[in-house]
Amino acid sequence: MRVKSQAKWIRMSPRKLRRIIALLRGKGTKEAMLILKYLPHRGAREVEKVLKSAVANAKNNYKLNEADLFVDEIYVDQGPTLKRWRARARGRAFPIAKRTSHITVFVESEKGA
Repeated sequence: MRVKSQAKWIRMSPRKLRRIIALLRGKGTKEAMLILKYLPHRGAREVEKVLKSAVANAKNNYKLNEADLFVDEIYVDQGPTLKRWRARARGRAFPIAKRTSHITVFVESEKGA
């Protein structure tokens, strides 16, 4: 059984989050939590929240054993971009794109369980 959890409108670019989630694909949830705990990146905290939520959904809603869960699918989509302007010399303006992301995690119980 696949269980989903999602976080939307995270104020971080998808490119920065994708390098974090690449480490987690196919790993057990316990191992993935340990990896995220010791990563120095700010995005690791956001991914950790979503993974904890997926594990909690599986445990509480579907009565699955936490030890049998693994990260089946995880991906980051780009959300809406906030467009801002920075003042530059001689009355000009320079565009700034403040990117947002949507993180989606699917956890699944082991095939034998």
